[in-house]
Amino acid sequence: MCDSLCGVGPTGMIFAKNSDRPIGEVQLAVQFGQRSTAGGTLRTQYLSMGDIGSHAALLSCPTWLWGAEHGVNEFGVAIGNERVNTLPRSAQTQPALIGMDLVRLGLERARSAHEAVEVMTDLLTTHGQGGIADAVHQESYDSSFLIADASESFVLESSGSSFAVGAFPVGTALSNRLTLGTTWDSGSADLDRGEDFSLFADPSASTASADIRLAASRAFLAAREPGELSAAATAAHLRDHGRGPWGGPGLPGPASPPPSDDSVVGASICMHTNDRSVTAASMIAVLPLDLAGGAPVRAYVALGSPCSSIFLPTFPITATGPPPFVPRELFRESLWRAVDAVRVRIDDDPDAIGEIRAALDPVEDEIWAEADEVFEYPDRWNDVGSTWGPRALSALTSCID
Repeated sequence: MCDSLCGVGPTGMIFAKNSDRPIGEVQLAVQFGQRSTAGGTLRTQYLSMGDIGSHAALLSCPTWLWGAEHGVNEFGVAIGNERVNTLPRSAQTQPALIGMDLVRLGLERARSAHEAVEVMTDLLTTHGQGGIADAVHQESYDSSFLIADASESFVLESSGSSFAVGAFPVGTALSNRLTLGTTWDSGSADLDRGEDFSLFADPSASTASADIRLAASRAFLAAREPGELSAAATAAHLRDHGRGPWGGPGLPGPASPPPSDDSVVGASICMHTNDRSVTAASMIAVLPLDLAGGAPVRAYVALGSPCSSIFLPTFPITATGPPPFVPRELFRESLWRAVDAVRVRIDDDPDAIGEIRAALDPVEDEIWAEADEVFEYPDRWNDVGSTWGPRALSALTSCID
């Protein structure tokens, strides 16, 4: 289970995703540089294919997978995937590409959101989907995708090699269900114009949890006019425990405990269905309209559940911008483990979240303020930012000692 959204902010598109994965599955954020291996062979999770090289990208990756749950590349393209329950014929095929492969390949090969759609639909047509994507539960599944750049966004829904694409110029939200219906703009060759893509959904699979979370994300976006969405407000939404946004950096308000209903229907944007899955990583990417002119991408990354974590600012590689800065702690398992230990404490004692956020919020607020101060001074990113990861780890450790 996952939740994604994008909407227009003051300087471009803001993309965000909570990646919900099996309990205990480590997911780290890794900055990959360009891969100059065109003409060679590329090994994805289950398939080998021709390698055409790659763009640089900041990827959020479960450590056992080649692919990524979400990420942003050097051209300001951001992609995230959502598990969707489709008819068994689609998800139970022989190993092919899985959704996380498609996220990474789209980011490695595209310079715009539109081009990413073309790359990913061509891969779906050629290779289809199949293979275990949840190792804990030994499950295969198809994916839908939110694909965005500074000026537009797309939803790509899939079932095996069948797909439908819808354009959303000012953004939209996704959860774990098909949503395009008959409103898609383009589709695979096996679709008739106006055909309802939701007919590919598995009728035996409940969408109750996804419906609740999708409604929350749509309400969050609807409450803001295009151009008004901020990264801090988005962080507050990613921490939503079913009672609305809370805990955005610099935003006042009490901490909200996780839902008391531990069923699937009790799931929230910040996931706490402890018999099944929890949020393993989050990302907010600010995709600037002036990236070609050298404007940096800003991405805020939280390892583990956002309610028990600190969103660390990053300045990923861009094609025309200055040298990047990504806190090294984001690709070290020690930070993820500390966040997860705090999450376990919150799940065991929901009332402890107030004390925990009282320790974490001042550190997060200070780090975000410092990131704002050095945003226009790339030569200071490393000197100032090198303290962010250690400070976050120290604050988290104080909550579990």
